[in-house]
Amino acid sequence: MSDTAAVPRGLVGGLARACHPVPAAAVTALAGAMAAGAGRGLAGTLLTGGAVAVGQLSIGWSNDLIDRQRDEAAGRSDKPLAVGRLTSRQVSSAARWAIVCCVLLSAACGIAAATVHLVAVAAGWAYNLRLKATRWSWLPYALAFALLPAFVTLALPGRPWPAASVLGAGSLLGVSAHFANVLPDLAADRAANIRGLPQRAGARASALVAVLAATAAALLLAPGWPVLAVTAPPAVAALLAPRGRLPFLAVIAATAVAVALLLLNGGLCSGS
Repeated sequence: MSDTAAVPRGLVGGLARACHPVPAAAVTALAGAMAAGAGRGLAGTLLTGGAVAVGQLSIGWSNDLIDRQRDEAAGRSDKPLAVGRLTSRQVSSAARWAIVCCVLLSAACGIAAATVHLVAVAAGWAYNLRLKATRWSWLPYALAFALLPAFVTLALPGRPWPAASVLGAGSLLGVSAHFANVLPDLAADRAANIRGLPQRAGARASALVAVLAATAAALLLAPGWPVLAVTAPPAVAALLAPRGRLPFLAVIAATAVAVALLLLNGGLCSGS
């Protein structure tokens, strides 16, 4: 009985590690916060968060599936597929079920909202399949993060689009997230011939782009010195240590400011 019980626990734990849990949780939390701030109510917020969560799961699992051979060659002990804790069939099956759930939960938010969300998820898959190794690696992030608030607002009565400043801020946050997320693996990516824009630019330039894009997103929502007072210190620190954790902290600080401004001051929609 103990052996039988250990299999599901190992499977669940492996899938949890393979889904890229930190970015998946961050994007899901961001979507839930926007839905709550836009007045979707408890049911609408849970529905939005659920749709985004399973979409992110599918993207994370597809990433590890596509990169399995590369991760094995690099000796990535943090990748369950690369060390044999999971099989390709298990991860592929999980990704397929995640896509099915994503379509169903998104459709429950309305056709318009579902369309933009599925385009955003498709952008994540396009990044995994091809664009991550090209100079256009930033584009799926910019598109997906811009469409995230649209997924929220298009489920509201009247199906309004977000304000232009919100779309722009979302796109900038996507670019920031891309450059910050790639920083720790720049050397390994170059060795594996992954030549996305951050890999071409180098660590210091990528840290600069990550920090400036996140700060610009916050300033787009609320220009002024209070934003700079929060984001400037970690930004400067990030530039001094571009390969460490500081760029991530700088991006998180600027993103937190941007989201707080979005929810507390202007709202998501034009004229709100």
